[in-house]
Amino acid sequence: MKITLWLLSLIYTIASAQEDFSLYEKKEFKISETKALPYRILFPENYDRTKTYPLVLFLHGAGERGNDNEKQLTHGAKLFLSTKARKDFPCIVIFPQCSSESAWSNVKIDRTKNPLTFDFDYTTQPSTDQLEMAIQLIRKVIKEEGVDRKRVYITGLSMGGMGTFEAVFRFPKLFAAAMPICGGGDALHYNKLLKRIPFWVFHGAEDAVVSVNYSRQMVDKLKSMGAWVKYSEYQGVNHNSWDNAFAEPEFLVWMFSNKRK
Repeated sequence: MKITLWLLSLIYTIASAQEDFSLYEKKEFKISETKALPYRILFPENYDRTKTYPLVLFLHGAGERGNDNEKQLTHGAKLFLSTKARKDFPCIVIFPQCSSESAWSNVKIDRTKNPLTFDFDYTTQPSTDQLEMAIQLIRKVIKEEGVDRKRVYITGLSMGGMGTFEAVFRFPKLFAAAMPICGGGDALHYNKLLKRIPFWVFHGAEDAVVSVNYSRQMVDKLKSMGAWVKYSEYQGVNHNSWDNAFAEPEFLVWMFSNKRK
C-alpha cells in the first residue's frame, strides 16, 4: 500500500513538474485605448527567430471567461508542456482570454427550451469582437515572430469549439487544420473553401451542455462537401470530452502533419 502511494506521489510530482504553466507568458494585445485582449503565449525551448515554427490558436470555453482566469491553462495548455511535446513538437501556442460577457462565436444558445436549441446562421452578423481580436493577434504574431505560415492551427473547447468552427468559416485561408472539441457551428451556411481544411472533431455522447448532434451535423455537412474529416465520439462521456481528446496519442501528430496548400 505504501509503495503504491509512493508511486502515485512520484507520478504526480513528475507530471506537475512537466506542467509549468509559468512558461506561458502573460501579455496584452492593445487594439485601442479602450479595447485590449489579454493572452498567454508559449514559445518553443531555445526559441530561434531565424527559424519558423507551427502556431496554435487555442480558444477556451464559456466557463473560462474573464480577464485573468487561470482555468484555461488546465484544459489543454498542459498538452504542449510535457517534456516529450516540447522536444518533438516545438511550436508557438496562443491562449487569448475573452472577457466575462463576451464570446468567440455568434452561435447563441436558447436555454429556455429542452433540449437546447442554437442559432447557427453566421451570415446574419459579423464576427464577434473577441474573435476578430484573436485573429488580429495571431496575424500580428505571424508577422513579428518565427511562424510557419503554412502551419497555423486552431483548436477550442465548448464555446471555443464553436469559435473554432466560426473562425475557419470566416478565415478559411488562414488555418492548416482545425480540431473543435464539444462545440458546434453553422451546418447550413458553408464556405466552399472549408473542404480544403482537415478537421478532427471530438464530442462526448452524453454531453448535456452542447448536444452531440451538433457535431454530428457538422461532420455530415463537411463530408458532403468533400472535406477531410476525422470524428471521435466518446461513449459514456459528458461535456468534459476534452479530457479524452487531449489524451489522444495522435492529437499533436495529426495536427502538425497538416500543411496549408
